[in-house]
Amino acid sequence: MPRLVDDQLFGKQPDGRVLDPDLIEGGLRSKSFATIVDLLGYGEISGFRNPSNTDPTNTDSLNIGKDIFLDGTPLVNANGDFNFQNVEIFFKNGSENQTPLGSIDSFGPDRIENTTPIGVPVVKDTPVSRSITGSLDSNGNQLVKMIRVTLQIPALQNFESDGDITGTEVKISINITENDGTVHNVVVENSITGRATSPYIKDYEIDLEDPNLQFPLTVTVIRNTDDSTDTRLQNATNVLSITTIITESQAYAGFAYVALRFNAQEFQSYPKRMYRVKGTKIKVPHDTTIDLDNGRVIYPADYTFNGTFKTDKEWCADPAWILYDLLTTDKGFGGTDGVIDADTLDVFSFYSASAYNSELITDPITGTTEPRFSCNVILNQKNDAFTLINDLCSVMRAMPFYSVGSLTLSQDRPTNTTTNTSDAQYIFTNANVSEQGFTYTSVGQKVKFTEVEVSYFDNDTQTLNFEYVSADEITALSGYTTKFGKIRKTLKSFACTSRGQANRLARWFLYTNLKEAELCSFRATLEAGVVVRPSMIIGIADSLRAGVRRGGRIKSVTNTTTIVVDDANNTDLTAENSATLSVVMPDGSTESRSISTISGTTITVSSAFSTSPQANSIWAIENSTVEFQTYRVLGIEEENHCEYNISAIIHDTNKYSQVEDTTVAANPRTITTLLDEKPSPSNASAVEQIVVLNNRAVSKIFVSWEPVQGVKEYLLEFQYENDNPERQRVARPSFELFESRLGSYTFKIKSYNTLGKLSSTTTTVEIEAEGKTALPADVQNVRIEPLSDQFVRLRFDKSTDVDVVHGGNVVIRSSNLTTGSTFTNSVDVLPALSGNVSESIVPNIVNGTYHLKFRDDGQRLSAGDASVTMIQTVPNTLPKLTVLEDREDTDSPPFAGAKVDCFFSDDVNGLVLGSLVTLDDEADFDSIADFDFIGAVDITGGSYEFANTLDLGGKQPLRLRRHFVTQGFYPNDLIDRRTANIDTWTDFDAATAFNVGASLLVATTDLDPDLSVSATYGQSGTTITITKSSHGYSVGDFVVIDFAAGGATDGNYEIQTVPDANSFTVTSATSATISSGTSCTYGANFTQFNPFVNGTYVARGFKFRCEMDSDDPAQSIEIDQLGYTAELESRTETSLGNAGASAGGFIASGTSTKSVTFTNSFFTGQSGTSVAADSVKPSIGITIENAEQGDFFALSNISSTGFNIDIKDKNENHVNRNFKYAATGFGRGS
Repeated sequence: MPRLVDDQLFGKQPDGRVLDPDLIEGGLRSKSFATIVDLLGYGEISGFRNPSNTDPTNTDSLNIGKDIFLDGTPLVNANGDFNFQNVEIFFKNGSENQTPLGSIDSFGPDRIENTTPIGVPVVKDTPVSRSITGSLDSNGNQLVKMIRVTLQIPALQNFESDGDITGTEVKISINITENDGTVHNVVVENSITGRATSPYIKDYEIDLEDPNLQFPLTVTVIRNTDDSTDTRLQNATNVLSITTIITESQAYAGFAYVALRFNAQEFQSYPKRMYRVKGTKIKVPHDTTIDLDNGRVIYPADYTFNGTFKTDKEWCADPAWILYDLLTTDKGFGGTDGVIDADTLDVFSFYSASAYNSELITDPITGTTEPRFSCNVILNQKNDAFTLINDLCSVMRAMPFYSVGSLTLSQDRPTNTTTNTSDAQYIFTNANVSEQGFTYTSVGQKVKFTEVEVSYFDNDTQTLNFEYVSADEITALSGYTTKFGKIRKTLKSFACTSRGQANRLARWFLYTNLKEAELCSFRATLEAGVVVRPSMIIGIADSLRAGVRRGGRIKSVTNTTTIVVDDANNTDLTAENSATLSVVMPDGSTESRSISTISGTTITVSSAFSTSPQANSIWAIENSTVEFQTYRVLGIEEENHCEYNISAIIHDTNKYSQVEDTTVAANPRTITTLLDEKPSPSNASAVEQIVVLNNRAVSKIFVSWEPVQGVKEYLLEFQYENDNPERQRVARPSFELFESRLGSYTFKIKSYNTLGKLSSTTTTVEIEAEGKTALPADVQNVRIEPLSDQFVRLRFDKSTDVDVVHGGNVVIRSSNLTTGSTFTNSVDVLPALSGNVSESIVPNIVNGTYHLKFRDDGQRLSAGDASVTMIQTVPNTLPKLTVLEDREDTDSPPFAGAKVDCFFSDDVNGLVLGSLVTLDDEADFDSIADFDFIGAVDITGGSYEFANTLDLGGKQPLRLRRHFVTQGFYPNDLIDRRTANIDTWTDFDAATAFNVGASLLVATTDLDPDLSVSATYGQSGTTITITKSSHGYSVGDFVVIDFAAGGATDGNYEIQTVPDANSFTVTSATSATISSGTSCTYGANFTQFNPFVNGTYVARGFKFRCEMDSDDPAQSIEIDQLGYTAELESRTETSLGNAGASAGGFIASGTSTKSVTFTNSFFTGQSGTSVAADSVKPSIGITIENAEQGDFFALSNISSTGFNIDIKDKNENHVNRNFKYAATGFGRGS
């Protein structure tokens, strides 16, 4: 049975009780309470922040009220007084074993309410009914335990006739009807008595205590009082809403939350709440304690972290361990279903960051101490993982990176905590980077900020506050505002509640932006790329920027104190000015030691390295005159699997002290010697040369010297004999003096440093200039190449003398003597050639000697006589060879080839398209005017394939010219014969037919066109598979197949696929099933038919086809002439490049008959063409290079592929001579 739980009346009651003294007698007023439950976080938290709250379970309002803010005002002020009355607090810290909070005066967090607005008046004769749907749990039990009916009376009062205003009464009742029809009458029967001048709200909660109630329930509100018909009586009643209430007893284990209950009269709306708490408990390292005032981790002296944590979690504000907790627990990315395994985190890098975070430093603003970095933040908004992780890293100036299977934390902190500076953790010199060296770029002025405004959350005022810092406030940055102006940057500090921490963030940003604004990029070797990591501090010893070379590779290692380096001559090896030697150790670390002594390339340090360095490792020296440049690595990118692109930002090793103490002065490093006075150059020399100037050979003195490190310009003074000296400023370690004269020259050289100061010493060099008096070098490697019976080509090495190439000549003479010929007794073959040539075509003297000399622009001849003797026969010249001229139109009978939808017409004496009409279609033969042209033209087109295939007998370059004459005509020039729509006629009078066309096509093969290959086949559906071992055919080839058995259709097929070397497939027009292994034969593979264009085709076999078409049934195409002419060009092949010849094209004849094979065979005739087999043999000419008097030769067995030669002396004995051949014939077989 449902029952009424509660109802309330306020003001003075009929029984004399006064519930609200502010109301008139009998007055009514609604009083509402609000309960707010705020989730503080997932996971157990420590409690509220108030130091007096040592017990997190203590929810005494005075104890924790100072940490609860309503609309920005603390619930309890600093004096312990309440700023708000009648506020109840209920708190659970999120432990796994916490108990349920329970109800708070029926408005507890264990009530789930669902309110349905109604807003309907209830009158006496019209009750208001609504259906209430229940809700079942997983076991089928009803969860709805209560309902609340809310009524509203807009006004409850009666205006008497004497002017008095009195209260009145409204009686209502509430019934509940179950789904099965059971009615529970008068669950609520109540009389609302009193006076209300404003809307009065009344709640009725009904306990549905019977578990057997049949849902859905119907709630009916009945008005028992008569409705008012007089405006003076105000007692209308409205049903505002009906609410279902599910009551639960859940502890919400693992969730920390606060419940506040307060009188709604205290606030116009729900107040904004803020809670100051010590947040989620996390894992902290073993054997440590937490400073409860600030949440930092206190590490004992000489603490060693072993990678383990305490069993019990504790509150901690260290950003390193907060990030680690987020990555490894189900609150973030870890846990059972997480994406990060704790084993993949470099926990020791988190410890190193934590140790730096937890150090107490003095805040220069307040003078108090606080941890360097603290993290106080509520993570209550959805964000992507990358952003959240980087936000947490930004709190402690860190960045995560993934390396060698582990996620590592890299922090911007000093590597040497004793001095609060950063020592180089790896060294780069010009020896372990690519030849491009180091590239430096600076950040533009527009991003150099000189003031910063940092926002942070002030825990005391619970508001956002701002900290402003200018570069002028920092000693090390003084002057930057004057240099760049006031450029402000606004930063939002993440998780920062400390003004001091915000101030340090501003100073760090300013210092980093202004002092660390140079980027360096370079490509490193594999040895460095696998060691260097982002955020690592590296030292760079760049010889170009430093002005000296002070780094390289270790040549050998003597022991742990002595090494031998790779160079001393070009390296500034010094033990002065507190010099230290740094080397990269076998484990990739860098160690530095003071230098004791240096002898040659041997360096000895004062104290031993931890172990012996390795040969070929990197070494570098620095001292007070030249120090390393230090950079922090930003990124590493692998390149080509063996090199790494590294980018880094300049790093000031003193910035940490300057960030935490604004009075520390700047201490710049000395990184270059370029500003020092430089010595004059060494190893200066001067040489005289002949060079080209304005296409003319001139004498030049070239002065060069060893570059001085750090020097970009030199002053050079030169003097000729006793003339006045001249000076020039040069930017390279060399100087050229053109048009030098015969005599003595003196050159003096000094060095400029970067500031333009000259060296105090001078380097002097002298030279005796000779001018252009030397003879040209002799002509070398003269070679002869016969071209014809009139000319030969002489080849020789181009002159190496500039005064021959520019302004000189090549002189060629000849004599008809094969012995005893000299340059003197010879005559000029032709006028002197330009000196820059290396060959010339000269008249053929057939038998004799050619002589060659170089002559310079001063008319001086080379001393030596270069000559070549020749004995020669010249091959006959040949015209083009017509292999075949085919005319299908002049054959007898004409057009004897295969025709498809076309025929030869005697009427037009040509090949024409067929008709769509047959004789069987004609009813009246007498009406047929022309039996050749009955009905409309077949506009599907027709084709004609030439009667014969052309076979050259071998693959040759064949020149084809087509004979192709066509014209369009109207075979039936009558309007009644035209069947097309008259609107489409292009020629009404049938005077011109141009909606027709024809094309001549050609297909080729490299095989014998008459080839017939036996094979087997099978058919499945429309796919025919031909099987033949090593068939050699390709997709797209066309092949004629004759199916000897099985019933497949013979024809010309296109190869569709080639599954392997032993089979190919074609597609049949009809479907069938034929077993594999059925016999067939196929022919040569031809290309598809392509348009016939006059030109050269390289193939053995050729097929020709004509295709005809018409777009108008009244028009036809007439082929009058159809054919082609096939020709082979004549070709001359020489022995140059022959496999049996030397580089110069000479072949040794030997002492017997010599067989020579042509490089490419010739066409000598072929049956089926106009040239009979072996009827056109090549003509061969022979040139003997080293012939003697009485020598002769004979040729035999001349064929398409070669010939035999016998060279004999005057006694007819075979002699070994070098000869060349020139063979002229037709075609070029391949």
